[in-house]
Amino acid sequence: MTDLRNFIAGLPKAELHVHHVGSASPRIVAELAARHPSSNVPTDPEALAKYFTFRDFAHFIELYLTVVDLIRDAEDVRLLTFEVARELGRQNVRYAELTITPFSSTKRGIPEVAFMEAIEDARVSAERELGVQLRWIFDIPGELGIPAAEETARLACDLRPEGLVGFGLGGPEIGVERPQFKPYFDRAIAAGLHSVPHAGETTGPQTIWDALTELRAERIGHGTSATQDEKLLRHLADNDIPLEVCPTSNLATRAVESLDEHPIREMVAAGVTVTINSDDPPMFGTDLNNEYAVAVRLLDLDVDGVASLAKNAVDVSFMDDASKSALRAEIDEYTQGFLKP
Repeated sequence: MTDLRNFIAGLPKAELHVHHVGSASPRIVAELAARHPSSNVPTDPEALAKYFTFRDFAHFIELYLTVVDLIRDAEDVRLLTFEVARELGRQNVRYAELTITPFSSTKRGIPEVAFMEAIEDARVSAERELGVQLRWIFDIPGELGIPAAEETARLACDLRPEGLVGFGLGGPEIGVERPQFKPYFDRAIAAGLHSVPHAGETTGPQTIWDALTELRAERIGHGTSATQDEKLLRHLADNDIPLEVCPTSNLATRAVESLDEHPIREMVAAGVTVTINSDDPPMFGTDLNNEYAVAVRLLDLDVDGVASLAKNAVDVSFMDDASKSALRAEIDEYTQGFLKP
């Protein structure tokens, strides 16, 4: 396993399911909390580790929103975005589709144009200085309902920043029905954005069906409950609809009782394409390298198996064909070099 961990650490990777605010490292959260002392978020990184211990998914959302509240101006947005790219670069992530919830910032008073300029400035700087390509998925905070959906669709379609590639739906699933968001996904799709909602993380397979039939999902965020429905698994496999799997996140939010009970084995056995992702890594005490190590154990992978997982993420990403070919070639070259005696 030591050799595989070394292989994973150096492996060029893409990540498709990772949240903007949820990727704030303890160092950055502590810095933001110090800048905004009215917050209840601890300023000590060690205290933050205890703070981010979740009873369940609802508690996670509650604490997540206290960190969201630390992002109060465009400078905060730019700092967070660039530092997230730095953390990704340290793990040899070459490309990431970062899920951003602009409504959470604009409703707190950050001017929408300043917000867009901040993330775009960070994106351009990250590619130039760190070699990390960032793209955006704007998501609706589902718990805030139709007003949030209307505003997110407007921001995505009318102020569309250059790096925006997808339109999503996050937040709690229980009591937040997917079909109500159909008009907003229809608008985003008509504008050329890809549909990538969360579904089936803490609810049953019907939520995934709704994401597919009503929101025209091209990938499913999490999809943890898909294995409860054999017809759904066949549909996902036959139509090449990938699942963005985040094992440690599912454990931390109690979507699964233990990693050994995670349904990723059944997903793969059914022929469903899976990608490995970290979701909200510092909040869950993980990172993408660790998530790959978890997948190694759960799927009994060797070096070639890990490389194949990495290429899954490249293949189902929304990067252009030339960039996909280049990153696949880099993964192959790295793998061959690692395997040489």
